[in-house]
Amino acid sequence: MKKFALGTFSVKSHTGSDRFAGLVMNGKVVPIQRLALEFGISSLLNKSVLQLLDSWTESFHALAGFVDMVNPADWHDEVDLKFHPAIDLPRQVFCTGANYRKHVVDLTVDSNVGPEGLSKEELKAWAEEMMDERVALGEPYVFTKPVSAIAGAYDDLVLPSNTEKPDWELELAVVIGKEGYNVDVSEAMDYVAGYTIVNDISARDLIPRTDYKMLGTDWFRSKGQPGFLPLGPYLVPKSFIENPYDLSMLLHVSGSTMQDENTSDMLFSIEQQIAYISKYAKLLPGDVICTGSPAGNGTHYNRFLKSGDVMHGEISGLGYQRQKCVAQKNNS
Repeated sequence: MKKFALGTFSVKSHTGSDRFAGLVMNGKVVPIQRLALEFGISSLLNKSVLQLLDSWTESFHALAGFVDMVNPADWHDEVDLKFHPAIDLPRQVFCTGANYRKHVVDLTVDSNVGPEGLSKEELKAWAEEMMDERVALGEPYVFTKPVSAIAGAYDDLVLPSNTEKPDWELELAVVIGKEGYNVDVSEAMDYVAGYTIVNDISARDLIPRTDYKMLGTDWFRSKGQPGFLPLGPYLVPKSFIENPYDLSMLLHVSGSTMQDENTSDMLFSIEQQIAYISKYAKLLPGDVICTGSPAGNGTHYNRFLKSGDVMHGEISGLGYQRQKCVAQKNNS
């Protein structure tokens, strides 16, 4: 079977062009509606990507049934299309925090959080031991993010005036393909439709609540602002990703490499995350699980996003994202 991906697009040259679910192959895109009519597959008619995910097993088999017969020669070139969020829009977004070993160890050392009197080397060793204990005895740490934070993979990132420390977090995202509740770890991958890229933008200075410190952290205001979750460019079916635990993750900011890691550094597996989330919330088709960000965030470098910066993030097999950072206008 030829490799394909899905996405949500509109035609740049057509003002007010309707968005459509597209099949992507080798830089070419065709509306799935056109293929549904051409091959007489009623189950694919008039469907968004989210609606395709609502009956993912049927949708995937229908798509897989004709991809070897199609000829992309007269399809849209990607450069002629505007990319919208690949799933436009998910119902729920779950984020697994502090889920990469080196990332958490670096944050611990950078923030000097730990027992008093330790040297940096001792603090690092303490943090590494703490991570081993957490994996052995603990559970994933999960929060939600509003779908209104989602943006396209190439949209500008508007930097809100209410933060001085906007930060990046490149992440592998899992897309759910069927409803699930109390899912067992051994069956968790059966619920995965595919993968995409997200960047969990975070206002670092808005995370701690200083008005009432017992409240601790405030993920809503620090991570939920418009544009704070670029998603896409594609949804890649899981059949085409051989090993989600061996994917290269690379993020540049204005030409400087900031994150250069691998998904193998994940603490809690995708299966563990699905099982944990579904223990407390019902997973729905199209839901997105952001599986954590590797080392190399702005906090580590004490370097945060500013107007004019350009981020380029990529994960092997899933394409890339590009966002130009622009300052928020006074009236926006």
